Amino acid sequence: MSNPTISTGSAPAIISPQLIALDADLGNSKEAVIDALASRLAADGRSNDVSALTAAALAREAQSATGLPGGIAIPHCRDASIAAASLGFARLSPKVDFGAPDGPADLVFLIAAPDGAGAEHMKLLSSLARALVKPEFVASLRAAATPNDVVALVEDVLRPAAPLKKTPAAPTETPPAAPAQDDSHSAPNKTIVAVTACPTGIAHTYMAADSLVAAGERAGVTVHVETQGSSGSTPLPAETIATAGAVIFATDVGVKGKERFAGKPVVASGVKRAINEPDAMITEALRAGLDPTAAKVAGDAAADSGSSSSGDVGWGTRLRQILLTGVSYMIPFVAAGGLLIALGFLLAGYEISDKAETITLDNSVFALPDGGLKTYLGAVLFQLGSLAFGFLVPALAGYIAFAIADRPGLAPGFTAGAVAVFVGAGFLGGLVGGLIAGFAALWIGRIGVPQWARGLMPVVVIPLFASLVVGLLMFIVLGKPLAAVTDGLTDWLNGLTGSSVILLGVILGLMMCFDLGGPVNKAAYAFAVAGLSVTDEASLRIMAAVMAAGMVPPLAMALASTIRPKLFTPAERENGKAAWLLGASFISEGAIPFAAADPLRVIPSMMAGGAVTGGLIMAFDVTLSAPHGGIFVSFAIGGIVWFFLALAAGTAVAALCVVAAKQLIKPKAKVATEDKVLATA
Repeated sequence: MSNPTISTGSAPAIISPQLIALDADLGNSKEAVIDALASRLAADGRSNDVSALTAAALAREAQSATGLPGGIAIPHCRDASIAAASLGFARLSPKVDFGAPDGPADLVFLIAAPDGAGAEHMKLLSSLARALVKPEFVASLRAAATPNDVVALVEDVLRPAAPLKKTPAAPTETPPAAPAQDDSHSAPNKTIVAVTACPTGIAHTYMAADSLVAAGERAGVTVHVETQGSSGSTPLPAETIATAGAVIFATDVGVKGKERFAGKPVVASGVKRAINEPDAMITEALRAGLDPTAAKVAGDAAADSGSSSSGDVGWGTRLRQILLTGVSYMIPFVAAGGLLIALGFLLAGYEISDKAETITLDNSVFALPDGGLKTYLGAVLFQLGSLAFGFLVPALAGYIAFAIADRPGLAPGFTAGAVAVFVGAGFLGGLVGGLIAGFAALWIGRIGVPQWARGLMPVVVIPLFASLVVGLLMFIVLGKPLAAVTDGLTDWLNGLTGSSVILLGVILGLMMCFDLGGPVNKAAYAFAVAGLSVTDEASLRIMAAVMAAGMVPPLAMALASTIRPKLFTPAERENGKAAWLLGASFISEGAIPFAAADPLRVIPSMMAGGAVTGGLIMAFDVTLSAPHGGIFVSFAIGGIVWFFLALAAGTAVAALCVVAAKQLIKPKAKVATEDKVLATA
């Protein structure tokens, strides 16, 4: 008998019995379970790199836990190592904690999709995610006797996919009562619109959508959901949005086209809350529709100036999110531009920076300059990198403004960044200009205008006047002072010598290892890459210190788990093998699984190693002209022997610290257990 499989057309099957483990002991941690399922996918030819697939899934876990109520977990990722959209499934015995609020999981689906997954495959994967909110499907998975039974169950829910509005309501022990009505208000509008979106757009996006629809049915409310996921998005019709009483944003990423919901009362949360507490969110949305003081989506003059679609997020957190949005959109320009510049130096030498523009404009492959093809290509690569780098500050400012005011903030934000470059205010000018542009656009968008003029606001009025406001402020008031500060900072960095420059390296090393890709790490990295556009020696030393220190955590954990494997779980030992390559590639996030499992002993150890490496890099006058790549951009390192010596020293210090900490410092829970055993002995 042939095994049932699920596929679309000639595409590979999404699931097969070889990818299923029933009543299996795959380890006592989610890292071990994910690695075991990833290994099954690789053994079946669906991934060419188990370590990369595992690291991608764990990186998604680091963003937010994938455990769901009811003993379910859906680790998922998109990665270039995945050959075809695939599902791995395990029914665990014993259960393993995936961070669900009600305890560990016994049903685990690893959902893996390639970076370029087709729409049909993505729809199938999203259909599986939706089925996991149906109790009858979950019960059938627990009762399945063979892997073929699981494949058949999955086949039933994947083909055909049920329309969103027809999602059956999940039974509850006690259906929630309809929201209490305040006699001072009119009856609630029983239509709600919602947007759901998660970082990968595979699972939580669609589960949240179905949970909200089902909760609406239980409450007698019509819920229309726009899923902004990987299988595509069909925007809600304008008339549907217009007639809705409130909007729910259940997202972990920015809402696309948020301006369409301007003026609507809003309830906002992460995507997982819509899965775990959909009834509460529906109730809150109904109440918001009756409350004139409720937070509203920016764009309505009636909206409270202190309200935003960020819900109850504090302004400190909100400001950090805004700045990180700008930095995250800036980094691709940095990586592309910096590596192109470094390649230009490799081919034509550092002197190409003074003549690249002339060579590129006056020559071609058919009329080569002095130095031949190598010099010409070096000039072209350097010029490409310089042009890409020219977008660094405008992109930073533009997307800071975007994070504040959505799309109407883009034009004034980019304009502010361009002005910052023009007046010499640089990276600091981009930060300040982006904030001014964003808040100017937000404020202008809240000015009341007649209905007929609202369509002009986001495309004409807001960009025009916000650009005017920020441009005048930058040119007339802020430009020269910010440029003076930038020049002073550059002069100060160039003037650092001796212990001062070593201290700077130590501080940067501590920052790079503090949160492994978080805000502090990104702040240090942004500080370094901002100086690459200047290309003076001080800036290149800072870049070297930041990259070398950022390589320490994964390399140190790889070394520690190799020399003292008994101190680490089987999953951590496997992660340690992958961490060698991640560390060598300057991917600090390779240490996240270790830090997440044992932060109090791992993070201080990593910081100690990062401080050693950062300080030594500065002491040895090592330079680096590429913003990323680790050992793979060795050609861009000045003083390469000292670079690797500093990296090795920091890695050794961090590894020894973490080994000593694990041996000498016991977690409280473990100490308490030992004390209890001794007391009863």
